[in-house]
Amino acid sequence: MATISHPMTQDHRRCDDLFIEMEQAMMNKDWLTAKRQAEDFTAGMRHHFKIEEERLFPALEQVSAQVDGPIRVMTMEHDQMRHLMNNLLVAIDQQAKTQCLGIAETLLVTMQQHNMKEENVLYPIADRMLPESATEITAQLVESA
Repeated sequence: MATISHPMTQDHRRCDDLFIEMEQAMMNKDWLTAKRQAEDFTAGMRHHFKIEEERLFPALEQVSAQVDGPIRVMTMEHDQMRHLMNNLLVAIDQQAKTQCLGIAETLLVTMQQHNMKEENVLYPIADRMLPESATEITAQLVESA
């Protein structure tokens, strides 16, 4: 049986790998590579957020009012990460290594805490409440990865 947890968690790992490549390029002051990697990373993250916000979260809200609070927190954290990613892109354009690495560190901690909540709480709830929708909700992950 298809789950929501597995493909969504795999997509977290894909984004994590993109982040690592981007961070390495920033550390090496390879600004062209850092910019390309940052664009790939932010595109991957934004796509992941879009699937959650347009597909997963509304589906969960339809089957349970009890998830409203956690979904609101997840969405607020998405907004925080979008802000950090935008700031990171600006810092890369300015080739500001110290600023880039500081923003990246904040973003990494935020992502790790966020992903832990999703992987340990929200996705298992989705697996229980939306078993018939798993393939439909996660299909877009594969289509654009």
